[in-house]
Formats: sequence, structure tokens, C-alpha cells
Amino acid sequence: MTIENPIPRLLRQDRVPLGILLMIAATVMFAVSSALAKWQVEIYPAVELLFMRSLGSLAVCALFILPRTGLMVFRTDRLGQHAGRSATQATAQTLIVIAFGLMPLAGAIAINFSSPLFATLFAAIWLKEKVGLARGVALAVGFAGVLLVAAPGADSFRMGALFALANAILFGSVTAAVRGMTTTESAETLTMYQMVFLVLFFGLATPFFFVMPTGIDAAIMFGNGIINGVGQYWWTRALTMAPPAAVGPFYYFMLVWSIGLGFLFWGDVPTLTLLAGSVIVVATGVFLLWHETGKSSKNDKKPLAAD
Repeated sequence: MTIENPIPRLLRQDRVPLGILLMIAATVMFAVSSALAKWQVEIYPAVELLFMRSLGSLAVCALFILPRTGLMVFRTDRLGQHAGRSATQATAQTLIVIAFGLMPLAGAIAINFSSPLFATLFAAIWLKEKVGLARGVALAVGFAGVLLVAAPGADSFRMGALFALANAILFGSVTAAVRGMTTTESAETLTMYQMVFLVLFFGLATPFFFVMPTGIDAAIMFGNGIINGVGQYWWTRALTMAPPAAVGPFYYFMLVWSIGLGFLFWGDVPTLTLLAGSVIVVATGVFLLWHETGKSSKNDKKPLAAD
């Protein structure tokens, strides 16, 4: 028996300008969070950073969500799927933070943007969604862009690119899994279970890799979680205020901020291959977003609802 979603679904009134502003603001938060992780992973283990970041993000999400939903947000009959999805996401997050320590920030972010390509692939495998010619071409072209980003540089760059690519593959699988879970789970339920399980998984792993942080560093780790949590909330709000096709492309502004932060703090000058590969990856991601949104609008005759 399926437990009904306890969060009321309301008819959405589009507020596109505000949605775009929130999406851009979210990308700033995500870029700053990634830069802080890159800086601290040179000193502290990735799982320790992610445990503290998850704590901060959980606090922010609970502050935004629980006053409106109460503990009803945790009602579900898919607990195992929440745990499996979060375990995969914990692994993916660990891989991308390791990648930050091995390669320029913008390069890792650009490769991470290939996750929609892998989400399309996994959706075809698990959800039996038809790939079709357009999706197939986008997958091939997008992966060529990933290869452009990953190819140049020293061995450490290439090793970092492998970690970033593994993160993109796993995150793509998480995206496909979430797509399948949204038939019964609200955005609030998905978010809260994600944060709770991430804290649990990273908390169990941290004692094996723990390095005692200074008071300032510990505050920065937790503050990183607050920044990330605010970004997650703004990202979610942006998608509830406007159609994905209107706000989704602005998510790629994160690459612009990452290039700027990488140059400002680490002196990373983007190469032509990085820029060319990034343009290809972003273009295929935007195309897939436009393609999927168009199909959804044709197939869905019901009013849009906010999760």
C-alpha cells in the first residue's frame, strides 16, 4: 500500500523573474561551497568535510521545511529506496570533493555538469524511457565535451577528472532514481531523507578518517553546510516558481562563478579545451532540458503542481 504524500500540492503560479534570480543566487552558493571544500580538502579528509557540511545543510533544510510539514514529512513506504539513493549520493559527493583537490575547480564542475547525460542513460535502463535519436546524439556529443575537459594537464588533473566523471555517473543515477520516486514522494520528503541519511553515512565514516580541526576550520565546515543548504532551498524554490525550461539554463552560471573563484584564489587560467568542452557539455545539458520539458508539456494535460 502506498502512503499518500502528506505535503499538500498547490497550483503553481509562475513568477519567472524571481525564479531566475533565485536560481542564479543558488549557483553562487553552490560555487562558494565547492570552493570552500576545495580549500579545506587539502588539509582534512573529504568525509569529515562532508559530515560537517551535511550537518549544516540538515539544520537549514529542517528550519525551512519542518515548521510547515512537521514530522509528517518523514511518512514513506520507500525507506529502503531513500537509503540507497542517499548512499549513492554520499559516494558521489565524496568523489567530487576528492576531485576538487586534484584539479581546477572549474574543470571538476564542468565534468559534473555531464550528470544529466548519464541521468538520461540510467532513465532508459531503469525506467524504460525511450532514448530516441535526439537523446542519443546529445549523449554522444556531451560525452565528447567531457573528454575535452578531462584530457589536458598533468597526471593529477587526469586522476581528478576520473573522480569527477565517476561523480557525474553516480549523480546521474541518483537523478534517475529521484525521478522514479517523485510519483509518491514530495520534494520536502526527498530532501529531508537525503540530509538525514547523508549525516548518518558520513557520521559513521568520519571516525576512521578524523583529523581534529581548529575552531575556525570547524566553523567554516559547518558554515559551508549552511551555505549549501541555503543554495539547495533557493534552487528548489526557483523550480517551484517557474518552469524548468525558464530557470534550468541559469544553473550553469555556477561554472562562471567557479572559473572566477578558481582564478582568484588558485590562479587557475581556463584553457581553450576547458572552455570548449564546457560549452559543449552545457549546450547538451540545456538541449536535454528543453527537449524533456517540451515532451512533458505535450504529455501532461494537468495543471502544474508545486512540490
